[in-house]
Amino acid sequence: MPADKKPSGTTKKELSFIGKVWQTVAIVALLVVFILIARVAFNVLLMALAGSLMAVYFHGLGDMIQRNTGMKRTLAMIISIAGTILIVGLLFWFIGAKIQAQVTQLSNSLPHTINNAKAKLNETPVGQKVLDSFSGDNSKKLYDTVQTFFNTSFGVLGDLYIIMFLGIFFTASPSLYKDGMLVLVPLDKKPMALRIFDRISLVLKGWLKGMLLSMVLITILIAVGLTIIGIPASMVLGLITGILEIIPNFGPLISMAPGVLLGLTVGGGTAVIVALLYIVSQTIVANIVTPLIQKKMINLPPALTLISQLTMGALSGALGIILAVPLLAMLIILVDELYVKKMDQAGIETGSST
Repeated sequence: MPADKKPSGTTKKELSFIGKVWQTVAIVALLVVFILIARVAFNVLLMALAGSLMAVYFHGLGDMIQRNTGMKRTLAMIISIAGTILIVGLLFWFIGAKIQAQVTQLSNSLPHTINNAKAKLNETPVGQKVLDSFSGDNSKKLYDTVQTFFNTSFGVLGDLYIIMFLGIFFTASPSLYKDGMLVLVPLDKKPMALRIFDRISLVLKGWLKGMLLSMVLITILIAVGLTIIGIPASMVLGLITGILEIIPNFGPLISMAPGVLLGLTVGGGTAVIVALLYIVSQTIVANIVTPLIQKKMINLPPALTLISQLTMGALSGALGIILAVPLLAMLIILVDELYVKKMDQAGIETGSST
């Protein structure tokens, strides 16, 4: 009888092993399909994140209105959304003509300025090497890189339109989308999922507040400083600097180039003063705003921030670079909650058991 039972046990183990193999194959196949879909729809996922950031802004402004006025939350959110759209529209309406004139002035001045800069660089051996590095194949590679960075899924206006409406939808019914994601989480893991949502929300609010504050502050400093120095199109250059402030590391360098080039039209000393204005302004903003951001954000290592920007820029262009920092912060939170804390807890339990 024992000899008869042995084969059945072996068959049961073999079937269990085969089942595990098929289960592993199914999981790997699902992961591959998910990665392929995510790769194709990566820009759409980034726009969803941008829409979430827009919703965070609307909620933050609505909460502030509700605290200061005591009105109902729904009405506060409506005022937050409608007021933001109205204020932005009025700003463009009132200063649109001035900006348009300065944009025309800037577009007319820059080609002449660039030609003068090339002529001055040609006068020195070092300058000739710099010009050679931007000519021929190198110039084409640089153009292709810049073009991929500024490519978007549906065009700039189309992306902004989609992000705005996603932000409004997320603001109108945030619990609908949050509860929908919680449905996918096992019951015993829901408290941890809620904790992760709360931490991510706090980090995104801190990043958004700090970024808006720094954008406004740097715009004012650069516009006023360039006006005092006597650089043309100072308002446009200030707005460009403020908008590019959302891109850490690269934004300040890109925004400084047109201002320094226009400074060269006045003189070499003026170009140096303009460069100092940009450097000092960025230093002031970094020393004032960065501590405010770090109070509610994870202290992100600079090397990781740069690597994430380069990776996201290669994957998704300008939108990826802009969202690289909040994505990195979210990733660090997920690693901390799903891996680091579990490892620490396992270490504590092992230590207490021994």
